[in-house]
Amino acid sequence: MEKLLKSYLSLCCLLVLFSCKNETSLNASEKRESAEKTYKAAIQFRQGSTAFQNGIAEAVTIDPTYEPGVYELSVADLKRGLPHKWLPQYNKAVKMDSVTRIPWRGYLYLWFYRDYKKAIADFDASDTLTPDFIDAPQGHSVDYWRGIAYLGLNDYKNSNAYFEKHITKETKEFGEDYVDITAFLYNGISYFEAGDYEKALLNFNKQLEYSRNLSADAKYYKAQIFIAEDKNKEALETINEAIDDYNQGYNNKRAYVETLRQIYPQDLTVLKSKIEKL
Repeated sequence: MEKLLKSYLSLCCLLVLFSCKNETSLNASEKRESAEKTYKAAIQFRQGSTAFQNGIAEAVTIDPTYEPGVYELSVADLKRGLPHKWLPQYNKAVKMDSVTRIPWRGYLYLWFYRDYKKAIADFDASDTLTPDFIDAPQGHSVDYWRGIAYLGLNDYKNSNAYFEKHITKETKEFGEDYVDITAFLYNGISYFEAGDYEKALLNFNKQLEYSRNLSADAKYYKAQIFIAEDKNKEALETINEAIDDYNQGYNNKRAYVETLRQIYPQDLTVLKSKIEKL
């Protein structure tokens, strides 16, 4: 048995040595092809799993210039909340594809780390990198993301300016009904916090128009505006609708992280109690 085990281990060592020698003898094109093949096999597994991570690492070992693999190695650390590991790895991908990765880094700074200033810096940099093209990480333009980042900084003037730019461009190119309803919501919140209730209501009503009148968030803010306008009956009706919408799941939220200005049941019930005492 001992002899058999030694033979098996020797065979494994020979196979590893042969594999390493074989990989190092490949030319650049062959390395890329091998890395892509290994990468595609790895991503069949659940993201972050041992098989996934090991497969991606192997692809990058084969070809350290294979950008999709270099980027993917950073994702697990991002989702685990390990910025000291995520950023150095992600920046390796930035060096290989700055046009794609810089606006995406801004998006990640925005949502995973709430570093609004760094997010804006990356969105601004993307304008320099692609002056004739508006980048759209995660399906939204950098103008939309800048609007959210400036709202996070309580800079309502810039927040509204970028939301208006985004909404105007989308409406002109595709029609107003194409605009994501959260653009109207956040634009409305920014106007609300700046004290411009007229424009806030305009945007909240736009969101409700395109969401079949279902939005706990829009109605939560509308109820507050009605209070400010001494329309207490309308405020109570609206907050009750907001509570119903929330209970049905019609509220603004995100996967992995809390969204900006996310509301919770207690926000709604506290406001309702306030209205009932007026």
